[in-house]
Amino acid sequence: MPSVSTEAPVIPGASAAPSAQPSPSSSSAPSQLSPGGPGYRRMSFALFAAGVATFALLYSTQALLPAISADLGVTAGQASWTVSAATGALALFVLPLSALSERFGRRTLMTASLVIAVAVGLLVPFAPDIEWLVALRAVQGAALAGLPASAMAFLAEEVRPKALVAAIGLFVAGNSVGGMSGRIVTGWVAQLWGWRAALGAVGLMAVVCAVVFRVLLPKARNFTSRSLSPRALAKTVGGHLADPLLRRLYAIGALFMTVFGAVYTVIGYRLVEAPFNLPQGIIGSIFLVYLVGTVSSAAAGRLVARLGRRGALYLAVGTTAAGLLLSLSDTLAAVLLGLVLITAGFFAGHAVASSSVSRTAKTGRAQASALYQSAYYLGSSAGGTLGAVAFHTGGWEATVLLGLVAVLGVVSITLYGTHAARTEAARRPVPAVQR
Repeated sequence: MPSVSTEAPVIPGASAAPSAQPSPSSSSAPSQLSPGGPGYRRMSFALFAAGVATFALLYSTQALLPAISADLGVTAGQASWTVSAATGALALFVLPLSALSERFGRRTLMTASLVIAVAVGLLVPFAPDIEWLVALRAVQGAALAGLPASAMAFLAEEVRPKALVAAIGLFVAGNSVGGMSGRIVTGWVAQLWGWRAALGAVGLMAVVCAVVFRVLLPKARNFTSRSLSPRALAKTVGGHLADPLLRRLYAIGALFMTVFGAVYTVIGYRLVEAPFNLPQGIIGSIFLVYLVGTVSSAAAGRLVARLGRRGALYLAVGTTAAGLLLSLSDTLAAVLLGLVLITAGFFAGHAVASSSVSRTAKTGRAQASALYQSAYYLGSSAGGTLGAVAFHTGGWEATVLLGLVAVLGVVSITLYGTHAARTEAARRPVPAVQR
C-alpha cells in the first residue's frame, strides 16, 4: 500500500525445546550485563550503532520523494512505494527471521542482516528507474527485519532485568538518531548534488555503523540454540497472540507508529507550501527534533521507575496529543515545538511498550518482539498512507485528527489494561497470614 510519503502468565510453547534462557522477571543470571559492568558499554554502543543504521536506511527516501518524482517522472504515489516497500517487507519478514535467530543466534543474524542491508544501500543510488528502486528498497527492508526483534531478544537474554528498559531505550535512541541524521543528510546532499548522491551518503554512513556494531558487540553468553520447527513456531506465536497483555502492547506500538508515520510523511509537504515555503535543506534540518526522541527513549527506564509502565504511557500519549494540537498553528515556531512534543511522546511510548514485550514474554522472546515489530511497522505503513490521504483530503487538520484518534486508541487500551489488572488482583485469594 503506497504512502506519500503487569505481570503476565507464562506463555506456553517455545520455538522448540523448553527454553533454558533466564527469565527477565526472575533473578539475574551471573553472566548478565549491568550498567558499569564489563561489556555493558560496548554492547550499548554496538546496538546504538545498529539502531542508527536501521532507521537511516529504512527511511532514507522519505525526505526525497519530491526529488525522486521529478527526476524519474513519476507521481508522488508511485515514489512513495520506495518507503512503503521497505517498511512493508520489514513487517513481513521480521517474524521468520526472528525464528532463524533462535537457531543461529541473535548476533549472527543481526550481523548478516546489517551487512545485506548496507550492501543493498550502496546499490540503491544506481537504480535506473522506479521499478528497480522499489525492488531494491523491498530487499533492503526485508534484510533490516533481522535486526529489531533479534536485538530486543539479545538484550532480554544478556542484560539484567532492572537495566532492561534503559538498555532497550538506548537502542531505540539509536533509531531516533538514525532517523534524524538520515533525513538531515539526504536533505542537504540532495539540495546540493541530487537524491542519488544523498542515498549514497546514507549508505556510506551505514557502512561505518555496521563496522562499529560488529567490532563492539560482545558474544552472547545466555543464548541457547533451538531447532527450527514450523509447528513449534506456530505454537509460540499462538501463545503470544493469546496473551491479552501482549496483544495490548502490540496494538499500542502500532497506534503510536501510526501517529508518527502520518506526521513525518506529511510534514515536508506542509512546510514546502505556504505560509512556510521552506527549501529542501531546511526541511531536512527540521529532523533535528529527533534528538528529543533520543533523550526521551533513553529516559524511559527512569519514567517507568517513577510512574510505572501505565503512568509512563499516559505521559507519552499526553505529550503526543499536545504536540499534535500545537502543530495546527501557522507559526513555524509553534509547529516545531509541536514536532518536538510529538517526537518525545512517541519515542518514550515506543521504548516503554517494546521493553514491556521483552519482560512479559517468558519464552520465545524473539517471536514476541517480532510480532511487536510487525505491528509497529504496519502502523508505520498505515500511518503514512492514511496521513497522506487525510492531508490531500482535508489538509494538515485532517492529519492531526487522524493522529488524535490513534492517541485516543492508546489511552483506551491502557485504561482497559488498568481495569483488567485491578479486576484480576481483586479475584486473587488473600493469603491466610493477612486475614
